[in-house]
Amino acid sequence: MHPALLLISAWALWGLSWFAAAVWTGRTENRVPRASAEVWLYRTLVTVGLVLLYYRTALVLHMHRLWHVGYDGAYALAFAAIAGFLFTWWARVHLGRLWSGAVTRKEGHYVVDTGPYGIVRHPIYTGILAATLATALTLATIPALLGLVFITVGLWLKAKIEERFLAAELGPDAYGDYRRRVPMLVPFGPKGA
Repeated sequence: MHPALLLISAWALWGLSWFAAAVWTGRTENRVPRASAEVWLYRTLVTVGLVLLYYRTALVLHMHRLWHVGYDGAYALAFAAIAGFLFTWWARVHLGRLWSGAVTRKEGHYVVDTGPYGIVRHPIYTGILAATLATALTLATIPALLGLVFITVGLWLKAKIEERFLAAELGPDAYGDYRRRVPMLVPFGPKGA
């Protein structure tokens, strides 16, 4: 399979499987209002980022590659993206029915700090960012790199909203201890940030 087709297929398979698994979740007890300005901002940033990351966007804008990764490099980056998606699935399965696409508190919610959540506090976002980085490096266009920036800022903002919400819902001690022990998005990165 051509590396470009492998990368596109990985994104499509991950997106479809993620959407299909959205029904596997517990009962929501509380949530951040969907109409809040912060929610709209992170969703807009991620959406614009995905449009910019889409490989045809550079063609529409008549922008050329900044570099070429070569055939082997494209395969390596496609497998890096797949590794990112697998990391998101490990986190999703590990989180179980506590997962939600929105910022919520589920019935029986508690701080999950094992498995991928012992490596980073937001492993799903980390996996998505790894796949996004690999894709942007493969495409090597200004729109793709801007897409990476938009998606990174959007997911960072969502993570901050989530952390504020969970600290309020679960108690500052429970979530604060977790924040002090585990980095936010980058394994071995700064803790508490």
